[in-house]
Amino acid sequence: MQSHIQPGMPVTCADGQHHGQVDSVDGDYLKLTNDDSGQAHWLPVSAVDHVDEHVHLKLSHEQVHQQWLSEDPHPAHRQ
Repeated sequence: MQSHIQPGMPVTCADGQHHGQVDSVDGDYLKLTNDDSGQAHWLPVSAVDHVDEHVHLKLSHEQVHQQWLSEDPHPAHRQ
């Protein structure tokens, strides 16, 4: 499934709300493009339910906001 996720694909939560676009697949995480304030977010690939023209998450809108990371989960990238 991970191989079907492409940059620019819209990300949608289980509630049908839009959560941005895929910037890249970064190991076990999806990196989303920067939001309006310039902040990037990461979600675990395990949160993906299925992929078609969108990346559909298993998580509700509230769960997405609880689980996404605002800091790169890979310490080597933060130097």
